[in-house]
Amino acid sequence: MGRLQHRHIGLGLASVKGIHCRNPDGRCHPFHRRSRGENRVSWTCAGTHRPGRGALDIADWLHRLGLARYADVFRDNAIDLEILPQLTEADLEKLGVLLGHRKRILRALEDLRAAAPPAPSPAAPVRAEAERRQLTVMFCDLVGSTALSARLDPEDYREIIAAYHRAVADVVRSFEGFVAKYMGDGVLIYFGYPQAHEDDAERAVRAGLGFIDAVGRLDLRARVGIATGLVVVGDLMGEGSTQEKSIVGETPNLAARLQALAEPGTVVISPGTRRLLGDLFEYRDLGAIEVKGITVPVSAWQVLRPSAVASRFEALHGSSLSPLVGRDEEIDLLLRRWARVKSGDGQVVLISGEPGIGKSRITAELEERLHAEPHIRLRYFCSPYYQDSALYPFVDQLVRASEFAADDPPIARLEKLEVLLARAAPPDEDVAFIADLLSLPASGRHPLPNLSSQRKKERTLEALIRQLEGLARRQAVLMVLEDAHWIDPTSRELLDLTIERVRTLPALLIVTFRPEFQPVWIGQPQVTMLALNRLDRRDRSALVAQIAGSKALPEEVVDQIVDRTDGVPLFIEELTKSVVESGVPLVGIPTTLHDSLMARFDRLASVRLVAQIGAAIGREFSYALLRAVSHLPVDELQTALARLVASELVSQRARRQTLYTVSSTRWCRTRRITAYCAAPGSNCTRGSPTHSKPIPPK
Repeated sequence: MGRLQHRHIGLGLASVKGIHCRNPDGRCHPFHRRSRGENRVSWTCAGTHRPGRGALDIADWLHRLGLARYADVFRDNAIDLEILPQLTEADLEKLGVLLGHRKRILRALEDLRAAAPPAPSPAAPVRAEAERRQLTVMFCDLVGSTALSARLDPEDYREIIAAYHRAVADVVRSFEGFVAKYMGDGVLIYFGYPQAHEDDAERAVRAGLGFIDAVGRLDLRARVGIATGLVVVGDLMGEGSTQEKSIVGETPNLAARLQALAEPGTVVISPGTRRLLGDLFEYRDLGAIEVKGITVPVSAWQVLRPSAVASRFEALHGSSLSPLVGRDEEIDLLLRRWARVKSGDGQVVLISGEPGIGKSRITAELEERLHAEPHIRLRYFCSPYYQDSALYPFVDQLVRASEFAADDPPIARLEKLEVLLARAAPPDEDVAFIADLLSLPASGRHPLPNLSSQRKKERTLEALIRQLEGLARRQAVLMVLEDAHWIDPTSRELLDLTIERVRTLPALLIVTFRPEFQPVWIGQPQVTMLALNRLDRRDRSALVAQIAGSKALPEEVVDQIVDRTDGVPLFIEELTKSVVESGVPLVGIPTTLHDSLMARFDRLASVRLVAQIGAAIGREFSYALLRAVSHLPVDELQTALARLVASELVSQRARRQTLYTVSSTRWCRTRRITAYCAAPGSNCTRGSPTHSKPIPPK
């Protein structure tokens, strides 16, 4: 029955991200569907259409069946050609397809499967590579399942478990986690494997809170335990359909114990997870708990809800910021732009830089410098979790500025919003459009015109621009929009309009983003581009000294930190704090950096073998040695090295021979065990954190 349930769960019928856009309070926006150009969307996929015909169009296929009414439903629920042949009657019922129509679709699917070419023979099994990496592990358990199984018919109970599994799988998928194993009413989930993200601990906790809500909507209760730590994961265990990837380490055991100790309907986290979350959530300290199998009591926290702290930077770093070193020229440029703003010449500054380079730190420093000057400050924060929610940064700012309380009724929220907007003296229709954006009901004072969705969207954007203009008439405005690489499409439209309008207003707009974001505004007269570079060696040493404070570090330790961190301020700060707090020399990567570094490494999966072999050799290796050890074709090896150099994980220089240097040893050591095992010809034994063959010296 377990295999039946697992197969049923894997269909993935959750709504596609980007179709339904919601406010922070969970209600839909008035224009919540992305423009697709046409109502009809076609999917193409080699190998699943009828032989001798062109690519299958699902909308046309439904039309030929006389069921065109379901085209939008299939699209909105991500039914593509990979999923289509797997649909069952239960899935179609869940989609709202009528009984007779379900039978018609199922017959057509049988014809589709029969016409499909035979599946290729399975390839010979490939031995999986075990990896040592930091993982956030989650155990989710259904409360009261034993009593349910005793009370219900087995088939009814199976349906409940299947619905529970579907709910869990949908939430995991939305946060890009990995369901490792279904164990009846329990589910084991990984965040950070097989794909790492810089915020895996946060994703896990958000998913845990999502589980509690989703399972609650099924009139069931669940409890969740989460722990973060180093593990070895990836070895294949078992045979055939029971084969699974094993995980070795204390972390999964701790997550399971915390889950068992959690109250129904709650999420409990370990100290390792809590350290990575900062003030992103609100917590209840459970104190030190006796945990079976662990010799000392373990501190634990119950996660209550996401916190009201809007800035991720502030939530993760607190109120005590590290010193700003090596950025005098950048701050001077921002202050000069502010001086022009005060004379009525609007300015836009685009700040680009890799994660940890100090984008948010510079904006915080500017805000501190301007604290005594009269001005209006507007802050907008894009989020990786709301990239498909229309105007999320602007909705979030209005909610925060209006000071909505969680238990405020709609009429109270509308009154608070009116007070906020009155500062800019907007016309009544503007209030109506902005209230509608926040899902507040229309009022007699501010009636909402009856317009099409597109026209309503345009009028809403115009109302938000007029709000900015009204504020700028009162005082100079400092606007900061952070993390534009996560901006949603509608917010991008509003940002385009704002940048155009700012040049005629006494306003400074600062937009921060990572290098992968491509701004289109460069070249406009009011726009300045500011790319943040890594700190030079002198500034790195100065930053180490400032963070260490009264605890002077030995010169050789400072040199190691300077060498390993490559001028990235966040890495310098975390590595220095790790040394100061532990009182021991550098022995590894701080837990706060593991996820970020592994995320970069996982994005280079196609060149992983070359990176691992290089890490096994040492921090510096020659092209000749790498070629001799790897046995890879020359073109493949050179392509892999070029990608590593482009990603800045490896640097290249030429002496008598071409040499490559790992860009700090911050990830080199964590890769060395699995790197050596992955090297061609290696006969080391995998499957546990220890290995039978010694790791070669650097």
